[in-house]
Amino acid sequence: MRRIKGILIVVSILFLFGCTEQAQAQQLDYEPKVLLVTAHPDDDALFAATVFKTTHLLDGVVDLAIMTNGEGGYKYSTLGNYIYNRELDREEVGREYLPGIRKRELMAGGKIVGMRNYFFFDQVDDEYSKDISPAMQKWDTDWIKQRLQKVLKEEQYDFVFTMTPSKTTHGHHKASAILALQAIQELPKDERPFVFATTITDSLGDQIAYSQLEGYPVSKLMKGQQPMEFDRTKKFGFDNRLDYKIIANWVIAEHKSQGTMQLLMGRGNVEQYWPYAINDKEDLIKAKEFFEAVNKVPIYRNPNVDFRK
Repeated sequence: MRRIKGILIVVSILFLFGCTEQAQAQQLDYEPKVLLVTAHPDDDALFAATVFKTTHLLDGVVDLAIMTNGEGGYKYSTLGNYIYNRELDREEVGREYLPGIRKRELMAGGKIVGMRNYFFFDQVDDEYSKDISPAMQKWDTDWIKQRLQKVLKEEQYDFVFTMTPSKTTHGHHKASAILALQAIQELPKDERPFVFATTITDSLGDQIAYSQLEGYPVSKLMKGQQPMEFDRTKKFGFDNRLDYKIIANWVIAEHKSQGTMQLLMGRGNVEQYWPYAINDKEDLIKAKEFFEAVNKVPIYRNPNVDFRK
C-alpha cells in the first residue's frame, strides 16, 4: 500500500511539474500571429530564433510571404549540383529547376521553426542589384499589394516582420519591404498589424545606420524607439551548452543549393526588430509585451510529447 501511495505521489509531482512548465511557457493571454515578408527562399533565416520561440513555445502562428522564385541563385549552386544531380550553376538549368528546389529547401527549414503556411508570389529573380528600381518596375507590384492586403485581411496578423530596406542591401530586399509597407499603409488603421524592420547585429543595443530609404517615406522608422531584440547567444540546456544560434544554423543548413548561404553559419548574435513610423504608438505596448514573452519563455520538456518513443 505504501508503495502504491509513493508511486501516486511521484506521478502527482511529475504532473504538477509538467503543468507548471507549460504554464510558464505561455507568457501571453493570446496566441500571436506573425507574417514574414521576404524576397528570396532563404531570407527567413533572418528571423529564425524568434519564429521558433513564437511557434513552439508561445503557441503562435507564423506564415511567410515570399516575393521571388529564387532562380537567380544559380550562381552559387555549384555544390548543389552534387546534391541534386543537375548542373544548377549553369544559368538555363538553374533557372528551370531552382524555383522548385528552393521552395522545398525553404519548407524544410520552415518545418524546423514551425512555419504554418507559405504565400509564393513567384516574381522573377533576375539579377543582383542594390537598386530597388528594377524590382519595382519588373514585378507585378499592384497585384503583389492586392494579394498581400487580401492575406492580411483574412488572417488578421498581430505583427509583420520585413527585412530592413537599407541603402546597402539587395534591391529585392528593399522592394519586398516597401511593398509590404505600402500594402499595410493602405489598410484602415484599425486593421493594420504592427510592422517591424528586421536585421541581425553582433551585440545587444547595437545601432544601425538606417532611418528611412530615400524616396520612400513609408519606410521611416519610428522616432525615438529602440529595437525589440532577441539574443541568439542566450544559453540553456545541460550545463548551459546550447544556444539559439543552433536553430538559425539548422535553417541555413537546409538551403544546400545556395553555397554562400552556408557561410553565414554561426554569424549574427542578435535579432533586432525596429518599429516603423506607420505603426500606431498605442500598439507599442503590445509589441513590447510580445518580445518580452519571446525573451522570457523557457525551453522546456513538452509534457504533451512522449520522449520515450
